[in-house]
Amino acid sequence: MSEARKYPKRLIEIDLPIRRISEHSRREKSIRHGHISTLHIWWARRPLGACRAVLCAALWPDPADQFCPDAFRVSAYEALAKLSAGIERDRPAFEIVGRHASIWRGFQQGSVRLDAGDGLMRLRDALLLFIGEFSSWNAATVPLLLETARRITRAAHTSLHGAHADLPSVLDPFAGGGSIPLEALRVGADAIASDINPIPVLLNRVVLEFGSDRLTTLRDTFASAARQVEERTRKFLAPAFETRAGAAPVAYLWARTILCEGPACGLEIPMLRTLRLSKHGKASSWLRLTHDEKERALVITVEQRESSTGAGTVKSGSVLCPACGYTTKGEAARAQLAARNGGSADARMVAVLERDTSGVKRFRAPEQVDARAHQAAVKLLDQLRADAGGLSTVPDELIPTERPSPNARGLSAVTRVGMRRFGDLYTPRQALVLAALAKAVREVTEVYRASATADADILNVLLAAAVSKRADFGSSLCSWRLGASCVRGTFARQALANTWDFGEMYPFAGSAGDWAEACAFIDKFLGHLVDSKLATGSVISASATHHPLPDDTVDALITDPPYYDSVPYADLSDYFYVWLRRALTGRNSLPGAGSPKDGEIIWNPTRSVGQRPKDKQFYEEQMTLAFQEARRVTKPDGIAVVVFAHKSTAGWEAVLEALLKAGWIATGSWPLDTERAGRTNAVGTASLGSSVHIVCRPRESASGAVVEGEVGSWRDVLQELPQRIHEWMPRLSQEGIVGADAIFACLGPALEVFSRFSRVEKSNGDVVGLRDYLEHVWAAVSREALSMIFSAADASGLEADARITAIWLWTLADPTDSGAKSEAGDSDEDDEVDDDGDGAEAAGFVLDFDAARKIAQGLGARLEELEAVVEVQKDKARLLPVAERSKFLFGKSVGGPSAKRPGKKKQMTLFAEIDEAAEAQGWGEVGAPRAGTTTLDRVHQAMLLFGAGRGEALKRFIVEEGVGKQPQFWKLAQSLSALYPIGTDEKRWVDGFLARKKGLGFG
Repeated sequence: MSEARKYPKRLIEIDLPIRRISEHSRREKSIRHGHISTLHIWWARRPLGACRAVLCAALWPDPADQFCPDAFRVSAYEALAKLSAGIERDRPAFEIVGRHASIWRGFQQGSVRLDAGDGLMRLRDALLLFIGEFSSWNAATVPLLLETARRITRAAHTSLHGAHADLPSVLDPFAGGGSIPLEALRVGADAIASDINPIPVLLNRVVLEFGSDRLTTLRDTFASAARQVEERTRKFLAPAFETRAGAAPVAYLWARTILCEGPACGLEIPMLRTLRLSKHGKASSWLRLTHDEKERALVITVEQRESSTGAGTVKSGSVLCPACGYTTKGEAARAQLAARNGGSADARMVAVLERDTSGVKRFRAPEQVDARAHQAAVKLLDQLRADAGGLSTVPDELIPTERPSPNARGLSAVTRVGMRRFGDLYTPRQALVLAALAKAVREVTEVYRASATADADILNVLLAAAVSKRADFGSSLCSWRLGASCVRGTFARQALANTWDFGEMYPFAGSAGDWAEACAFIDKFLGHLVDSKLATGSVISASATHHPLPDDTVDALITDPPYYDSVPYADLSDYFYVWLRRALTGRNSLPGAGSPKDGEIIWNPTRSVGQRPKDKQFYEEQMTLAFQEARRVTKPDGIAVVVFAHKSTAGWEAVLEALLKAGWIATGSWPLDTERAGRTNAVGTASLGSSVHIVCRPRESASGAVVEGEVGSWRDVLQELPQRIHEWMPRLSQEGIVGADAIFACLGPALEVFSRFSRVEKSNGDVVGLRDYLEHVWAAVSREALSMIFSAADASGLEADARITAIWLWTLADPTDSGAKSEAGDSDEDDEVDDDGDGAEAAGFVLDFDAARKIAQGLGARLEELEAVVEVQKDKARLLPVAERSKFLFGKSVGGPSAKRPGKKKQMTLFAEIDEAAEAQGWGEVGAPRAGTTTLDRVHQAMLLFGAGRGEALKRFIVEEGVGKQPQFWKLAQSLSALYPIGTDEKRWVDGFLARKKGLGFG
């Protein structure tokens, strides 16, 4: 910067306990009770512990910095001394930080001295240690730890801005689900949350506007109001859930139907993925389908048996007729459903789950009582429609038909089977339940409002949020969970996915997904807020591009902006918006038919603002405006942390370009593991497991004016870049950050080198753009990663195909990989239907094409020259599985890829094909195949020979052909052994022949 720095660096600009924060963040993903995520669904929500740690580290100065005020050092020292004095008699605090008691004791006993040579460094380390432990979920409500954090936050602010300064203010202009504002309050800051979407605005009001004292009273009021809503709704719905004497309804199972298109058939077929109903005990419940030829109908019965076979009638969208055996193809089946608005309204009930007076649950086949109940539901729904007034009882708002991007399905999948309006997503009884609950919420709210209850408006929000939770578990997209005997939520992923069969839970069954559970989750969250002893904050409904805050208002800008094309937030939120419209009243009333979309900053070229598509340029321009506004309202000595987690290089470039254009300087970056291991969209691709937190400062003078005119030398920048990457990569490796996470985590330090100048020029005066610079960044990262892969050994002897294979596999590496498969589980549990009609993805290791191109370019290779190892299709590039290279390596195919360990039959096929190749090439039983041209080819040949069980041929290949005498051969094999994912054929094959290395005389 043009002016010398006069303010201290914050801790986050120096260091961060990455591994500890990541461990706590991963554990938090399984937390339910009391967590903010249980208030209402929001997408891509950050773990609270990670937000808490980042906020502390961003607000607290580095005590070892030369500009750090002595007042902060003393106050922080005293806070840690009080922590030490308190933990011995505070069991909750001791369980979290007690193992570091000796460190805290050093401050209590005075053995750490601020005037000593290492005293300030020890204070820094102690603060970072506290931040790491404070990121635990269990620490969130421990008074001693909260007091310690808030004391240090207050000291940090007053030491920098004077003794009479208010609390430090933290703004999140993309507040979303509210994780960052909540944690800002928790650590002792003044939180300001804003969003353009009305739903986050309402949710953040619950978190920020009331404080613990008012929330205590509100919690009791909510419990009473929720019971009143249940009483009104249960009474109204009674005829719709008529059941047999001595049995209470728990759930109903349904299936969409089509007519068999087989010759002279036309039978109505329920679309069932499986005939199995439960997995409890040895004898499970199963459906049985029989053909009544006289009635020309399928008869459904329920039976108990131990059999593990029971294929359903539908697979990959195609439907098999149990009577004539004809298969109606998926396209034809979907066309039939589309003609009936998706088939929800006329789906067939196939089973009923009841609970008897002793509490035992049993499945039975549907009976006349169930048909009467459903007919009663239709009549009640008509009654509600007649009384609805201006707003339709069942949502008739249109579902967006566009698929927002290749990386986001949004709501579009259901429109392909004819669900045009949100009301089409429900059976009549499901719609009745939600409409009745929304009506009861309005009525109960008005009762409290009439009694002049001060918090009636926020009570209305909480009750409406409970309706949303019921909507999540109350649509025809809720698949049945065999093991748990309950339904999955509608949003099993960040999109709507078609389901052919589905479950319907009785809303007052006393089981998972019912009204009582929805309210209990909200109650526990309110209790968590009360226990957190929070102050109040501010909530603003505003676009991030035109913020109402004055200049130089906030001390910190901490935000998690929209992820380019990954999450269509507004579209997804419309699923809940339509029901919230019907439950909210008064000042909470929602305008319009859906969430505002024009101002939403995402990449979605299927939609336009005026005549302009929301393309890459739109995203960059709007994000630049948002970051300019953020810089405008942030104080000149303030700090920003921008969170991003996207595997697309285009998405990253767009955010970084916007940051720089908006006048920010990057001063650090930290990858925190915030994504759930094994999540479906991460398997086999370069999805980020980490969220990279980019630390920035305004490029401003003390007066707040943007600093311009600082020109950097392109030559100097390129000289410094590899040094920074070389310093940074080992640290990431030590913290367990590898692969795509490490690559994107390097963008922060690389940006530090580039962004400290207002522009960078070549010797001829040409200005270097960020995208040109990022090409060099990828090259530097690739080269550094390659040297790490081969343990800093000389990799120059390896050809381009080996280098690209090694770095490709490293990029896809998952540090949490233990051989586990996708969490989707077996086919019975898989509720994600192939709604696009696409086939299974090709085997192999897939990267975004632009990322693959950059990696190859950085290693001096070109993808078009590596066709024997890489296949490029549109915007994806695939590293071929070794088995697919067999024809190239041997001149004769020796088998294809397999998902599981080959059985005897598969092995016999491999033997036969190897024999054919051996005979055709003349190496038979006494020779060996001709060694490949490159080291990678030779390693892959050895792997395939081992995989096919050709031990003698493998021995002759390695020994007699001289392949084993080449050091690069073994070096590459060892490296690939470490890089291939556990559980793959490649890993097994390379480990297999490496195990024979010593026996072959190459110890």
